[in-house]
Amino acid sequence: MARSSVIVTGAASGIGRACVHLFTERGCDVVAVDNDRSRLEDLARAPRADGLAGPGELVTLVGDVSRQETGTAMVRAALERFGRLDVAVLNAGIGGTLPWEDEGAIARLDEILAVNVRGVAIGIRSSVPALRAAGGGAIVVTASSAGLAADPGNWAYNASKGAVINLVRAAALDLAAADIRVNAIAPGLTETPLMARHRDIPGLVEASSRRVPLQRWGLAREQAAAIWFLASADAAYITGAVLPADGGLTAMHGAVPPPPLA
Repeated sequence: MARSSVIVTGAASGIGRACVHLFTERGCDVVAVDNDRSRLEDLARAPRADGLAGPGELVTLVGDVSRQETGTAMVRAALERFGRLDVAVLNAGIGGTLPWEDEGAIARLDEILAVNVRGVAIGIRSSVPALRAAGGGAIVVTASSAGLAADPGNWAYNASKGAVINLVRAAALDLAAADIRVNAIAPGLTETPLMARHRDIPGLVEASSRRVPLQRWGLAREQAAAIWFLASADAAYITGAVLPADGGLTAMHGAVPPPPLA
């Protein structure tokens, strides 16, 4: 996938940031999109400062993925700077579900759906003409294991990621004839800023890790590697798939905790 042109949304932190590093290290040119200007500016400096710079070129774009103008602008940036678009990594997402009876619960649901579902739909719709012009390509969406099963107190996020998973399947069917593959990863517990507040709860990391067959949280770099695979030619016959990258969490029924690692 060297010198491919790639868009990454939610690029300034977590899995998106890991994707930017991995794709540029491996020779891809990347348009990094995020609504956090300061973190995006840091991203533009960090690869060089951290010694992670690769041959790929990096362009940054500040924008809200729930707005069509951001979808239009990120594709335009790829075409104007790199001349084509080969891969769209639609990773941006937010959490923060409120309790059912909270006065702001439905307003928060609307915010989550706007980024997590509408943002993905806009990203797909915006990318298709450029991918079609390139003769095909790949779209990889960051869903979640929370879209495959529910969690207590997380109903709005669960609903959004469940919708994303079926959106990916539907898009894969509609775009297959254009040789545009659409897939998703479903990360489990992963060390990202989105999960940072959970780490401060005493005992939570240990207790939650005990329920994961691999006995730990995942790393953003590991999720980026799964995204790389689905975007690459090695996954040329895969579309409409949801790849759980969750340490085995969703493979387990849950009634009995897994045995400890040797």
